[in-house]
Amino acid sequence: MRKVVVLTGAGISAESGLKTFRDANGLWEGHDVMEVASPEGFRNNPALVLDFYNQRRRQLLEVSPNDAHRALKDLERSFEVSIITQNVDDLHERAGSTHVLHLHGELLKVRSSGNAKDVSHWKKDLHLGDLCEQGHQLRPHIVWFGEMVPAMEEAIALTRNAAILLIIGTSMQVYPAAGLMEFVPRGTPIYLVDPKPALRTDPNKMLKVITKNAVAGVPPLVDQWLREERPL
Repeated sequence: MRKVVVLTGAGISAESGLKTFRDANGLWEGHDVMEVASPEGFRNNPALVLDFYNQRRRQLLEVSPNDAHRALKDLERSFEVSIITQNVDDLHERAGSTHVLHLHGELLKVRSSGNAKDVSHWKKDLHLGDLCEQGHQLRPHIVWFGEMVPAMEEAIALTRNAAILLIIGTSMQVYPAAGLMEFVPRGTPIYLVDPKPALRTDPNKMLKVITKNAVAGVPPLVDQWLREERPL
């Protein structure tokens, strides 16, 4: 089967009702990003950071996957699909996608602040005093600003083997994720689905831009690909 690598950003989750953290003035839910999404912020005010992610976690548990998420699951009927997501929600998994790589961590997991490999599933609020077995405070399993992106090497390896690259709901302005497009093999078709794309169609780079939101743009594209791959 042909390999489709999908790179998703906040735009696909927003259509399920999830707020994108950062608003027009650059604040995350009224907070400077370094207050709630950096190791320094966690050291300075851990209670604020935990409350910020508790609110995000509660909201996530109230929403459901949308038609774009479900279309990507359907794509697995005829393609080998790997999803690389910048999102920290689990909507791809709930829709049924079987190979999802989270670049920036997962909201429904926590890890020990003393051992990054000590990761647990977590759906309730996280408080000061919630400790791992070694006695370290638990923290959100989120890649904060200034931290390494552990999944980046795997993401690059997936992208290098793509027969098609599909980008959904991301500005392609946030690095290192934005650099993944440069690793696809020469001549690989690239599709960008976004209502306000930062990139433009470039025939030399095999880039096709679909100026629609995820729910409007992804299902018809998937249907087209499934019809083309279906045996006559």
